[in-house]
Amino acid sequence: MDEKFNFFEFFAGGGMARSGLGNDWNCLFANDMDHIKTKTYIQNWGDRHFDGRDIHDVKIEDLPLNGDLAWASFPCQDLSIAGNGLGIGSLNSSGVTRSGALWPFLKLINDLREEARQPSLLVLENVVGLLSLDNGRHFAAICKKLSEIGYRYGAVIVDAKHFLPQSRPRVFIIAVLRDVDIPNHLQLEAGVEPWHTPALMRGYKSLSPQEHTDWVWWKLGIPPYLKKNALEEIIKLEKVEWQSPEETQLIISRMAPAHLARLEEAKAANGVRIGSLYFRMRREGDINKQRSEITFSNVLGCLRTPSGGGSRPRIIVAGNGLVRTRLLLVSEAAELMGLNDNYILPKTYQNAFKVIGDGVAVPSVRFLAERLLEPMILSIRKRSY
Repeated sequence: MDEKFNFFEFFAGGGMARSGLGNDWNCLFANDMDHIKTKTYIQNWGDRHFDGRDIHDVKIEDLPLNGDLAWASFPCQDLSIAGNGLGIGSLNSSGVTRSGALWPFLKLINDLREEARQPSLLVLENVVGLLSLDNGRHFAAICKKLSEIGYRYGAVIVDAKHFLPQSRPRVFIIAVLRDVDIPNHLQLEAGVEPWHTPALMRGYKSLSPQEHTDWVWWKLGIPPYLKKNALEEIIKLEKVEWQSPEETQLIISRMAPAHLARLEEAKAANGVRIGSLYFRMRREGDINKQRSEITFSNVLGCLRTPSGGGSRPRIIVAGNGLVRTRLLLVSEAAELMGLNDNYILPKTYQNAFKVIGDGVAVPSVRFLAERLLEPMILSIRKRSY
């Protein structure tokens, strides 16, 4: 490719979106204020275009040239099931939430609009809970704002399980300037699975008629095929530290009957089965109990940011009459995110999983770039010549 695609990367974390976009993309500006993620980003990508200030302090004068794309993986803590449900607030509200950092980002985009140099494309990435929180009010507020600042938009759900043995569904809101002609081969007449899930369809229905007018059903085509043994190629069974039999038995003792039955079935199987293991608080009668919960499948559960010992990612391995448990290795988690061997993560376990748990799966970004973002930008450039 003779000419690179230019982009701004907001809420950049460790730069996993940048990794997914790849070498054909030129980063003009990157921003994040978390010191652990900032250090990780700079170690991997350098500090030439990096700004470590609060998004509220960034001005359009800090954004060089014109970007084809602005990517924003805005904070999810107030949107996810594991979070506190505070949502994104509003642009003028006195109460500030972490996920509400989206508003100053969109204000920056609108300020660029006043100078006629707003990006042709925006991507807003977050957890699927954004669609349903407060009956879709927060999702609708984002769509309304995008419309006000001159964009049409649509959303897709991309689950990392199409590319990696990790279930990690994320919603990507992809917006394009209203005066841009969208090629027919990049859009649909209506939503289709797996990109437009029932949750997304409910979110769409929560929008007003005016917001429906600006909606685009993006076309991503057929998902790739994940080979059946992908998980076995990542999870190490030899030369790793397993928990003691006593520790494993304590975990088993905290399982509810349904999970115990699941474990017994896996334990009795010939061969080895690898499963996800989580600790969760469950209400039982008048008390909260910590329960061990397991799932055996070809993909592990979604990697999360640790917020205490109970939420650290664990695996359980059963079969041939045996059961073993241990923490997931940092190197395994990196592979489950699609990071290459050269990617530098923090040395401490907790910090490494903070970067990973808040990141976007690299192949999901590459897939969007190949199927939609790059063809869209090339079409825009062709029409402008």
